[in-house]
Amino acid sequence: MAGFLSKLLTLGEGKQLKNYEATAQKINGLEPDMQAKSDAELRALTSALRERAEAGEDLNTLLPEAFAAVREASVRTLGLRHFDVQLIGGMALNDGQIAEMKTGEGKTLVSTLAGYLNALPGSNVHIVTVNDYLAKRDSEWMGQIYRFLGMEVGLIQNGMRSEKKIPAYAADVTYGTNSEFGFDYLRDNMVTRAEARVQRGHHFAIVDEVDSILIDEARTPLIISGAGTQAAETYNKFARVMPRLRLDEDFEMDEAKKTINATESGLEKIEAMLGIDDIYADPSGQLANHLQQALKAQFLFHRDVDYVVTNGEVKIVDEFTGRIMEGRRWSEGLHQAVEAKEKVLVREENQTLATITLQNYFRLYEKLSGMTGTAMTEDAEFRQIYKLPVVAIPPNRPVARRDEDDLIYRTVEAKFNAVADDVAERNAKGQPCLIGTVSIESSEKLSRLLDKRGIKHETLNAKNHEREAHIIAQAGRVGAVTIATNMAGRGTDILLGGNPDVLADDVLRAQGFDPELKEDAETEEGEACAPSVDDRAAALAEAQRTCADEHDRVIAAGGLTVIGTERHESRRIDNQLRGRAGRQGDPGTTQFYLSLEDDLMRLFGGNRMDSIARMMEKTDMPEDMPIQAGMVSKAIEGAQRQVESMHFAARKNVLEYDDVMNLQRVAIYDERNAILDGKDMDERIPGIIRDAVEAVVEENCPDKTPSDDWDLKAVDVWVANMTGRSDFSAEAADHEDDPVLLADAVVEHLETVFSEKAEQLGEPIVKMLESQVMLRIIDTRWMAHLSEMDYLKAGIGLRAFGQRDPLVEYKNEAYNAFQSLTASMYEDYLRTLLRLQVAVKQEQPALAEEKSPLDGKVSYSSPEQALEQTGVAAARAQAPAQASNAGADQTPPKPAPAKPQTYVKDKDDPFANVGRNDPCPCGSGLKFKKCHGRDM
Repeated sequence: MAGFLSKLLTLGEGKQLKNYEATAQKINGLEPDMQAKSDAELRALTSALRERAEAGEDLNTLLPEAFAAVREASVRTLGLRHFDVQLIGGMALNDGQIAEMKTGEGKTLVSTLAGYLNALPGSNVHIVTVNDYLAKRDSEWMGQIYRFLGMEVGLIQNGMRSEKKIPAYAADVTYGTNSEFGFDYLRDNMVTRAEARVQRGHHFAIVDEVDSILIDEARTPLIISGAGTQAAETYNKFARVMPRLRLDEDFEMDEAKKTINATESGLEKIEAMLGIDDIYADPSGQLANHLQQALKAQFLFHRDVDYVVTNGEVKIVDEFTGRIMEGRRWSEGLHQAVEAKEKVLVREENQTLATITLQNYFRLYEKLSGMTGTAMTEDAEFRQIYKLPVVAIPPNRPVARRDEDDLIYRTVEAKFNAVADDVAERNAKGQPCLIGTVSIESSEKLSRLLDKRGIKHETLNAKNHEREAHIIAQAGRVGAVTIATNMAGRGTDILLGGNPDVLADDVLRAQGFDPELKEDAETEEGEACAPSVDDRAAALAEAQRTCADEHDRVIAAGGLTVIGTERHESRRIDNQLRGRAGRQGDPGTTQFYLSLEDDLMRLFGGNRMDSIARMMEKTDMPEDMPIQAGMVSKAIEGAQRQVESMHFAARKNVLEYDDVMNLQRVAIYDERNAILDGKDMDERIPGIIRDAVEAVVEENCPDKTPSDDWDLKAVDVWVANMTGRSDFSAEAADHEDDPVLLADAVVEHLETVFSEKAEQLGEPIVKMLESQVMLRIIDTRWMAHLSEMDYLKAGIGLRAFGQRDPLVEYKNEAYNAFQSLTASMYEDYLRTLLRLQVAVKQEQPALAEEKSPLDGKVSYSSPEQALEQTGVAAARAQAPAQASNAGADQTPPKPAPAKPQTYVKDKDDPFANVGRNDPCPCGSGLKFKKCHGRDM
């Protein structure tokens, strides 16, 4: 059904491609004119096109000239001329679509066309890559084109300081990874100063390897965390009892769906071992969460498959690329549970400070596009989630690769031995082999088998990712054997015969040079020195000769062979692996080796696989004899479709829940940004006071209830709580038994208290404090809300047992929680402002010369000086204490309050009318009776 829908949706693709081809011919017609221009004239064309764009001319009318200019600039800077199919790919990107282009078709170069065109109006263009290496490489490599045409190029890297990111985002075109762009968005919505924000909106994004980023990684949201409070020992206690549990007796699990639960008897056993009466009696739900995460860590997450342990640290392995995900940690206590299981240091549980799914981050862009070699199988998801149609761009040269039918063996051992034998045979002919594995364990197992056969090879996995690009770049050389976990090295072209640029660096290193150093770089004695220009030229010439010779030998041997040792859960990832061979019309072969014991077969194979297994047993087939038949491939594709639909449902489920939070996140972030951009909170304070008072009066003094039954005492307590003063009495107020008049009296009193504070502090200080206090309360409350929603989401699925839809329940709970958040947020804000105490640093002059703050307004040259010279004591009242990790620099230093002094009251002094329980006018923050009035 999905395939039929995809065909239906892509019916107009042929007409669209014809239109693109016609535009490509226009661009070709402009080529002689572009070639005739000088470098300066070509650069000046950018200014001319910019003026037209800013004047409102549509980008589609500028496209032919812009693309022609980029093509000519590429020829002059990189020596690369865009093929017509690359021009078509650029048009698809400009139209906000995904360009599906085969491996080796030059997608990196395609991005420059749409990137340049969309940067002309001055809007920001983000080129999104899968890792920092590719972002850096592409910004330097493709950046030559942009800079030649007078545009600025920025680069965002993990760990880069904010002050360096600001100019990078200010550039016309900015390169970076999906996670770094997303995290910068979250961080921008945690700052307390407008100038600390680094991004400048979300206009146009080109996502390279779009399927990896928007599909594979979309199940995991981006989360910024801060230190929590959970003790590590609890994790260790749970981890110690897990090995004693037995499957089907103490717990039940579904490996395919990654679900696990303790049985009733198992729960009793766990509680007895832990010495806990009832795990589910914990009102916070944390013990139940500990149990769930400990079970997952012990039985569903496996070392050297889902994670590695290096230097006493648990690091997540990306299930799609096999790379270590540096700095990433599982949430909700799972990472700590794995650390406890592995008996390494359990780091503090983190509190979520900010979070967003990749889906909702990329839907922020006004225009989104992408490139990949494999997207058509996910066309329906791209359209449904991102409104991104997929356009298949024809290859520059016909594909000559041969895809063999899968070979299926009875056991894993027989399969790996067959792979090693095949590699040995091809290696003897000089044919290069790239072998894809699905786990570190498999890659190391195969590596040992090749060692036994004396076959020299490179192993690339999460334990050896530093040389990734170098290893993959040379995977096409004569006799090269490369084992790559999953899709490691994706994004680096495999040239038959090797890459001369990479080989030239190896030649220089062999000669004792460091090719990374510039010619004039200084080095210490004994260190490798920088090569000269002549050295580089000689090394490149030698490398080119070597690669040209090996290219012919590899072609004669049949081109690159790609061997898959297991089918992946997604057909698309299998196609990615296959696509490594046969670039630009090169010959090549792909072959998958499978076994009935593979996870995919075991978990999702179904009846067809069972019948194949029975047939192999009945015929007494030897272990080393494979089956090669179309029915096997069909059975596998059926299993893969089942997994794909399950993963799509999981991603959609994550998105549906985040969509609820997204509406709230947008509201909170809009409010924060409005405050940062200078929104005047002063105008809103009367309304905030009125809303808060009316809510309290309505609750305690309802309109239809006799005034004798009103709880005026509760109103007094609330007012005292809000102001820190006890000089208001609802009983004494002139309200004539009318709740409206009572509310007016309370409002008037609160406004008076606020006016006194404002008069005492001065307008600049008040305005600054109004915004800063609001920002901090928003952040504190929002973080508490996120934590509450995390726990809610963790247990909401149980409501299905009560015949209630968990998503509907979550929406209702989230709505109510957000209403409570906003109401309490403004009440907290008001309370903080009304209870501000200012401690003025005093000299120690004679008492007769002291001047009370009430005698005149305290003035400072700037709000910053006020923060240095005053301390703001925000009374907690009955609000719960909440810690914020949003930034250590957000809270100004608070000087010690002025030293209390004794004072003798005199009728002419400003202290004469101060009550003993009122705050002392000296600003110490103490009551008068404990400060200047202490000895009276």
